[in-house]
This record gives sequence, C-alpha cells and structure tokens, in this order.
Amino acid sequence: MNTGMPIPPRALWDGSMATRRADWIDHFCKALEHDPAALKRTWQSIREIMAPCRLDLSTKAMMWLALSATNQSAHCIAPHAEAARKAGMSEKMFSEWMAVVGMAHETSRLAGGYQVGIDGQFKT
Repeated sequence: MNTGMPIPPRALWDGSMATRRADWIDHFCKALEHDPAALKRTWQSIREIMAPCRLDLSTKAMMWLALSATNQSAHCIAPHAEAARKAGMSEKMFSEWMAVVGMAHETSRLAGGYQVGIDGQFKT
C-alpha cells in the first residue's frame, strides 16, 4: 500500500544490496540518499533493464562496462568489470573487450571531430 510517504533510504539501500548481491552500501546509493525518489526509480530501472530477456547478463554487463570505460567513470568501471567477470568474462575477454571499446571510442571521436557524415548505404 502506497502511503505517499517517502521510502527511507535504508529500505532502498537494502534493495540495492539485494540487487547487487552485496553486503555493503555503495557510494552511488549514498550519493542519492538525499533524493529517495531518484534512488528508488534508479534501482527499479536497473532491476528491469538487467533482468533476463533477449540479451544475456554477460552481454549486458559487458555493455555497461564499455560505457563506463568510455565515460571514464571509475566508480562504474570497477563494479561492472566485476559483474562481467562473474557473468563469465575471462581476463582475455576483458582485454579484447577493452581494445574494442577503446578503438570504437577513438574512431567515434575522430568521426565526430571531423564531422563525418553517414554513408549513403546506411541512411534509411
């Protein structure tokens, strides 16, 4: 039953820890402590997006790791690398994945800097 009262951060932290299968509260949750609605909305979205569907958990974890690395988010790189490893990514896969991510980032930045247009065969 929704009473309209905000959910206390501890209840949200418990949900975050359950989702992450961790026994500690991460800094991201602590940063959102001042906004329980944002914390609740964020963890609800993460649970929905990371739930089993057409993409397997390993692929999703590796995608999140790629964006974390591209965005240079140290807070995100560490846990998402660990999640990807737990989902089956080996160290060799990690190295190859980071090489692909780095090259994709570099070429995307070059294309953006040069303002390269879309090739005709790729336009819809």
